[in-house]
Amino acid sequence: MSFSMTGYGQSALQHGGYKVVFEVKSVNHRYCEVVLRLPREWTCFEDSLRRTVQQYVKRGRVDVYVNKEEGDEHAPHALLNEHAIQTYLQAAQDLSQQYGLDGELTVKDLLSLPGVWIAPEHIALPGASDLDEWGPVLENGLRKAMEGLSAMRSLEGRHLATDVEQRLVKLQHLHSEMMQLAPTVVEDYRNKLKQRLSDLNDGSFAFDEHKFGMEVAIFADRSNIDEELIRLQSHFEQCKGLLRADEPVGRKLDFLIQEMNREVNTIGSKANHLTLVNRVVEMKAELEKIREQLANIE
Repeated sequence: MSFSMTGYGQSALQHGGYKVVFEVKSVNHRYCEVVLRLPREWTCFEDSLRRTVQQYVKRGRVDVYVNKEEGDEHAPHALLNEHAIQTYLQAAQDLSQQYGLDGELTVKDLLSLPGVWIAPEHIALPGASDLDEWGPVLENGLRKAMEGLSAMRSLEGRHLATDVEQRLVKLQHLHSEMMQLAPTVVEDYRNKLKQRLSDLNDGSFAFDEHKFGMEVAIFADRSNIDEELIRLQSHFEQCKGLLRADEPVGRKLDFLIQEMNREVNTIGSKANHLTLVNRVVEMKAELEKIREQLANIE
């Protein structure tokens, strides 16, 4: 089964009073590159999470985003700092007694003083301080996101493989036409050359059958494309097999397309036949379309 290198997956979980959201995106890349963006306190898990991603992706660039948010049901609220309040009240009382100042601190005054409130980020959450327990939690969330990514990559990969297979059918059809045309190339050349010599012969020279035969034989050897056509057929079969393989095949397929292009170019340089050259042009156009599709296959 062929996989595309582009896809997207997402998952979310609740743990230790936090909501953790995982997003993974993959795009084309020559090798396997994993880029992780984690909260700073979880960077110690970066290597293990990268290995998890590499279990699902063998080729392509994968961007992993892990965001931590306070969960709604466990979100801590700001608390009053009782010690600070007592300190402020005692200070106000001491000032009043020592300096004879009038007035008392109001609730509004107290709440506006620094240090009276304990910020939510300074409130310990159940389990949040235990770093070790986050390892399996993060791996589990990442795997769920990667499963979504893999499903999308698999679906798109099937579409790409189907398109490539259809183009291979077109290539084989063109190949069959070339196989039928190949034996007629020499005969057409022989007839045209003989006709040309006949038209040019004004009686001033004698027709030399031996030299004529040698010229035709040289042309036949120079324009023979049997080997190229045989190799092309072999490449077609290899491509079909790779498209059904359970492994990354993008590079192998790309190499085969390069080989096909080389064979087709050779046929084009050897062919001295208009119809055959036209088939070469059509085949090169299909090969270029396949090459563009293979750029997305893992």
